[in-house]
Amino acid sequence: MNRSSMEARAKNTQPDPAIIEQRWLVFLRVVAVGSLSKAAAALDMPQSMVSRHIAQLEQQCGERLFRRTGRGVVLTEVGEQLLPRIGELAAGAERLADDIRSVRGQPVGEVMVGLLPSAVGRLAGPLFAAARAQMPGVRLHLSEGASAQLDEHLREGRLDMAVVLREDGDRADDEDVLARLALHVVGPAGDPLLAHGELPFAALAGLPLVVPGRPHLLRARLDRLGAEHALPLNVAVEVDSVRLQYEVAAAGGGYAIAAAPPAGMDRRLAAARIVSPELERYVVLAVSPRRPHTRASREVRRVICRLAPSFT
Repeated sequence: MNRSSMEARAKNTQPDPAIIEQRWLVFLRVVAVGSLSKAAAALDMPQSMVSRHIAQLEQQCGERLFRRTGRGVVLTEVGEQLLPRIGELAAGAERLADDIRSVRGQPVGEVMVGLLPSAVGRLAGPLFAAARAQMPGVRLHLSEGASAQLDEHLREGRLDMAVVLREDGDRADDEDVLARLALHVVGPAGDPLLAHGELPFAALAGLPLVVPGRPHLLRARLDRLGAEHALPLNVAVEVDSVRLQYEVAAAGGGYAIAAAPPAGMDRRLAAARIVSPELERYVVLAVSPRRPHTRASREVRRVICRLAPSFT
């Protein structure tokens, strides 16, 4: 190995600079998730270590920072007073650490990305390959979950970004739209109602529907549209998982409403696009309000947006 390659390798293997004590980062994660056990899972460390870090901080401060409840932990008055300043310090420290990493010439660090089940097959492999080829200093942490679960993890700071679903009008300004998906009525193969490939929204009146339970955003949208069009919706089965909706529909239990293109569907099923009005959902890339935007996360976000055509 020549001298230049040895120097490049040394740069890529240098540890990230420790700007703020890990105990305070643990404190912020416990605040975000409201539980020592959830914080331990998010940080990939034993719960006993999380408890030890919090105990050391409380000893250092001479005050309790958390009090236990039946559902986890909440901040004490002292903890509430410290939280904004610790949050500012952590964000500033992460920005400084990112600047130091960037001096090395390549984005470095961990980026946590959540994916919808429908996005895993299309995105996980290409994203991993692109990151390995273009950003060797970036460690990807990929996880899979339903849209509501991924949104919760974004709010808690357990993910940097996630591919999630949005109903029309529910998108935030800082979310990247990866795909627009038409809503379909999905039922058993050979059903004459679906034979033409399109179905007016008014035709849903009286049909047994297999849809998510409240407060799911799609259910709220269907309820709102039904009221606007004076259209009574007959909810036969409430099922939150798209896969379960398809299984019930295939068994003749009703009609699912999903962003499902006819091509490549289960042979047991058929689909017709809803028209008059046409209804769409959006696949978006949402970012966490609790995580700093580092060079590594910005580069991963750019790659995901570049791979967006795979959704259409």
